[in-house]
Amino acid sequence: MDQPFKFYEFFCGGGMARAGLGDNWECVFANDIDEKKAETYKANWGEGEIKIDDIANIKTENLSNLADLTWASFPCQDLSSAGAGAGLEGARSGTFWPFWNLIKKLRLENRVPKIVVLENVCGALTSHEGKDFSAICSAMQKENYLFGAVVVDAVDFLPQSRPRLFFIGVQKDLIDVSFLTRTEPDSKWHTKALINAQKKLEEAAKKSWIWWNIPYPTKRKSTLLDCIEENPESVKWHSPAETQRLISLMSRANLSKLQKVKEFGKPKIGTIYKRTRKDENGNKVQRAEVRFDNISGCLRTPSGGSSRQIMIFVDNESVQSRLISARETARLMGLPDDYRLPPKYNDAYHLTGDGVVVPVVSFLSRHVLEPILLNLKKSQKAA
Repeated sequence: MDQPFKFYEFFCGGGMARAGLGDNWECVFANDIDEKKAETYKANWGEGEIKIDDIANIKTENLSNLADLTWASFPCQDLSSAGAGAGLEGARSGTFWPFWNLIKKLRLENRVPKIVVLENVCGALTSHEGKDFSAICSAMQKENYLFGAVVVDAVDFLPQSRPRLFFIGVQKDLIDVSFLTRTEPDSKWHTKALINAQKKLEEAAKKSWIWWNIPYPTKRKSTLLDCIEENPESVKWHSPAETQRLISLMSRANLSKLQKVKEFGKPKIGTIYKRTRKDENGNKVQRAEVRFDNISGCLRTPSGGSSRQIMIFVDNESVQSRLISARETARLMGLPDDYRLPPKYNDAYHLTGDGVVVPVVSFLSRHVLEPILLNLKKSQKAA
């Protein structure tokens, strides 16, 4: 490739989309409002491209370069099933609209990005009975994008269960993308919830909708064990009493899982999340839910103690536990060990738990984004 493709990275966090896009891409502008995340961005990528500010304050004059791609992993809290349900009207997920206003203004200036990728939680499919999903699709259609969406689970690439929704749009009349599309949805990438949400779109948006045709990834080889730090510095082991307290929060079904692993005869690693559940009398109680399938639960931002994932190590009757380490969270997001994390544990966990999975970005770039732009270059040269 002669020159790298250029991109904007909005809601950039620590630059995980940038890490996933790799050397074939050049970031010409990045933005985030979170100063702690921005400091980590600078530590890993330098200070040249990032502007720390509210998205509502960003002007097109700040975007001095043309971009082939705009990547935006906009806040998910108001679209998440765990959130308050405010959707795109919420203070956090609603930041989509000032971001999209920038896209609209770039169009008026004849420099709208060729491709736009939006990433968010799958709750965006059902938020406000699908109206938020429809609003995003209509916004893309009105700015002349052909677009579709896929649901990609990080578990295909890393030992973490983390399904996420990716909208991918390309400017109409830019290039024929039929070589990357299919006439019907593919159950691998197009879930029932996505198909149902697409059916509810307005007719104009449906006419701009495409089903992306993406190859299946190769079988993942890594397991949870590959992400474990032998001697983590960011966390300490629980005391025997703390571990026993954790076990006491398990339901019968989860205690049965633990007992089977004890009888397995070989050391095994699992993960635990504390969750609020109803008991047999309908009362809300705290439960410790464990899994031993060599896969991490979905990382989340540590808004409270229950949001921090716990590691449990079982060797016959010996059971030890501790919080997941900061570096382990980074590994579960696909970040290399030379990636510089914030020195404070909660800041590091917040950064990784709020990010986009690096190999998923790489996969989409390799199989969708780069083929579009490479074919565009070929057609322009041929002309």
